[in-house]
Amino acid sequence: MNNSQLCQTLVKAVEEADSSKTLLEAVQNLADASLEESVPTLIAALGYNNPGAAVAAVDGLVKIGKPAVTPLLELIDNYNYGARAWAVRALAGIGDPRGLETLLDAAKNDFALSVRRAAARGLGIIKWQELPLEEAKIAQQRAYEVLTVVCQDPEWVVRYAGVVGLERLAIAIFKVQGELVVKITSDLEKVMAEDEEVSLRTRAELALQTLRIESNQLNQNASRLRLNSQQSTKQEKEEDYAQRGEGRRN
Repeated sequence: MNNSQLCQTLVKAVEEADSSKTLLEAVQNLADASLEESVPTLIAALGYNNPGAAVAAVDGLVKIGKPAVTPLLELIDNYNYGARAWAVRALAGIGDPRGLETLLDAAKNDFALSVRRAAARGLGIIKWQELPLEEAKIAQQRAYEVLTVVCQDPEWVVRYAGVVGLERLAIAIFKVQGELVVKITSDLEKVMAEDEEVSLRTRAELALQTLRIESNQLNQNASRLRLNSQQSTKQEKEEDYAQRGEGRRN
């Protein structure tokens, strides 16, 4: 059985499911197959009144990745809020830059804390390398600004996601946006010192430790490169001197 035939069989099982349990199992099987042809059916499952099936569909769409992004973005304008919320979760997990605008809006404005949380985490794992450098820098600045708003959210679980998003964003931009990393570090220090939730202060402290390790590694790598460059230059000079000396003897 080839992939097309397998997909048809799995899709048919979803369409013919006659109970919540069989629907969940059918969607899980379809999601596990990670077939691009299954995207329309998995997206349809986001709108079913079956949270378990929706979770399985999101997992499947995330595994499929880029081919699912355009259909998901088209769903965002659908009036079915439930499907839209699940679509945001899928886009957050995929990390494609095409979903950036949706994630920025959802992280700051969505009324459901679970959607704001998912969008905030998603802003930390955008695949910035898929954008031109200058465009990526502008987008990273926008993501940073939204994440700082998220860190003021009234729900602590959303603020927690904001801290995670800031940490991941900082790691992603360490080599290209040093000034922004400094701002993120300052924001994390503020959370660690002022947030009322112990778990959030602890998570901010962990993020700062991670960034310090990242900074140390970056500095060590830079030192090695300078040392290697100096050694290469010295060796080239010695070889050049030796060659000139040999030339004189000849």
